Amino acid sequence: MSALAEETIDTAALERWMRAQDPGFAGPVALTKFAGGQSNPTYRVDTPGGSYVLRRQPFGALLPSAHAVDREYRLIAALHPTGFPVARPCFGLCDDPAVIGSKFYMMELVEGRTLWDGTLPDMPRADRRAHYEAMVDTLADLHAIDYAAAGLGDFGKPGNYFERQVARWTRQYRAAQTDDIPAAEALIDYLARTVPPQTRTAIVHGDYRIDNMIFAPQAPRILAVLDWELSTLGDPLADFAYFAMNWVTEPEGRSGVMGQTGGDTGIPTLEEVTARYCARTGRDDVPDLNWYFAYNLFRLMGIVQGIKKRWLDGNASNAAAEATAARVPFLAEAAWGFAVKAGA
Repeated sequence: MSALAEETIDTAALERWMRAQDPGFAGPVALTKFAGGQSNPTYRVDTPGGSYVLRRQPFGALLPSAHAVDREYRLIAALHPTGFPVARPCFGLCDDPAVIGSKFYMMELVEGRTLWDGTLPDMPRADRRAHYEAMVDTLADLHAIDYAAAGLGDFGKPGNYFERQVARWTRQYRAAQTDDIPAAEALIDYLARTVPPQTRTAIVHGDYRIDNMIFAPQAPRILAVLDWELSTLGDPLADFAYFAMNWVTEPEGRSGVMGQTGGDTGIPTLEEVTARYCARTGRDDVPDLNWYFAYNLFRLMGIVQGIKKRWLDGNASNAAAEATAARVPFLAEAAWGFAVKAGA
């Protein structure tokens, strides 16, 4: 975390809003911005009575449909009563931008471990498998939730999820486009023409990876899944394929574990992870994942292109935005590589 919030938030206005939601609340309020996070700025909120987390939209102009913190709040408010591990919403959602300059919501601060490196280098080998099994099981449990019973029957649009998503991320990419990248153009054409059929519908997290989870302090148990900005109703294979991307991504201190699985590493192979997920969700198998890998990297390309546009406009929420922005053409080429493996 940075020592202070990088952008100006009126803490007195926030304190007044919190008191309006809970008359027993007493300030003062102190904000600290969490490091990381290119999208929705996230802050620790310390008060005499406890600590919370605030998620707000970025400062400056926003792309259409992006940074929907109201959707995040609705989802965690629906999931928390089911027992699925999410932070408890508290104080509520504020959709009045006059309070701190944008929509925001607040939730409990979940104390635990954040594991940034998927290879788990500081963990005993015997414990690594248990942590990966917890991630697989939690993902399968998310996909098993009765979303209609949870009040989320209208949380996603009807129709083929991937068809909608390819169209959405094409629009997002076009809205933020700054360069002509041939691989990106080829992807946009190929993905739209080859959308796979959808056989199941579930709550989709959209960014399910190891550093978006809080683990128990001393156990392979997930206390909270974080960062629901991309969540919707859709094809659960989107989440599984995104998680499976870790097995074909170089280990660079983030979620990638390519070449670091199986044997005495303690990390299960992709085949073992697939078998566990299928057993817990009642699937016989999953289809060839190369199309899904191409799609996931295309989507990531669209997200990073948005970061690049915000950086060029002076609105990026993270100091590392410039370096992140430079990844756009490399992501396009990598995505096209998987498209070729899928038959493009």
